[in-house]
Amino acid sequence: MNYDKLNNPVWHSLNEVHKKFCVGNDNVKFYRPKYSPFGSFTNYNTIDIYIDKYADLTPIFFVVGEKPMISDNIHLIKQMICEQMILDKEVTIDIEENIVELNTEKHKLDLYNLVNLVQPGYFMKNTIAMGSYFGIYKNNQLVAVAGERLKMNEFTEISAVVTHPNHTGKGFAKQLIAYTINHIVNGCKTPYLHVLETNFKAINLYQKLGFTIQRKMNFWKLKKSTLQ
Repeated sequence: MNYDKLNNPVWHSLNEVHKKFCVGNDNVKFYRPKYSPFGSFTNYNTIDIYIDKYADLTPIFFVVGEKPMISDNIHLIKQMICEQMILDKEVTIDIEENIVELNTEKHKLDLYNLVNLVQPGYFMKNTIAMGSYFGIYKNNQLVAVAGERLKMNEFTEISAVVTHPNHTGKGFAKQLIAYTINHIVNGCKTPYLHVLETNFKAINLYQKLGFTIQRKMNFWKLKKSTLQ
């Protein structure tokens, strides 16, 4: 297993399982914006030119990994430093809730609305096409979700771990993460994730489930300079 690919997970996902979602060239690759506003690069040669072009497709987006070279047309909104965490085995915990795979049109809309309620700005209506997503419903309302985002041949990223603000503290996230972990492991892949380095509560939960910190990973949030 080539763990070095986790140094540049967006790039390798777009070269492997998610190749069909890719726009870019030999130096820089992005997801088509209707799926995810994420991109990455392997060297600095002319990447500023392509980033300008991508900004015409979606005004706000992220470059994951090393700090990109950008032109005067692009503004750096902020740097988000995450812990990249990895796990190499199944998790055994009691799953008390009814967890459903989100695959109907209603599920997809509920997923989009919940993620953007809690963590707006990165989850698109077509992001669900990138992997499997799972949720817990209460009284016909989607209250917690988790799923898959970046996918390589050997690794799958867990993402969109979200609980509605009115339903936190009930153990929903823990059960959904464990369910998603086991779904990935049973598919013969290794689960990993990214979490803000200041989100100590989430990091503690992931560590209790068996995740270990692999490295720091930067998410550079960018926009067109003309935007106010």
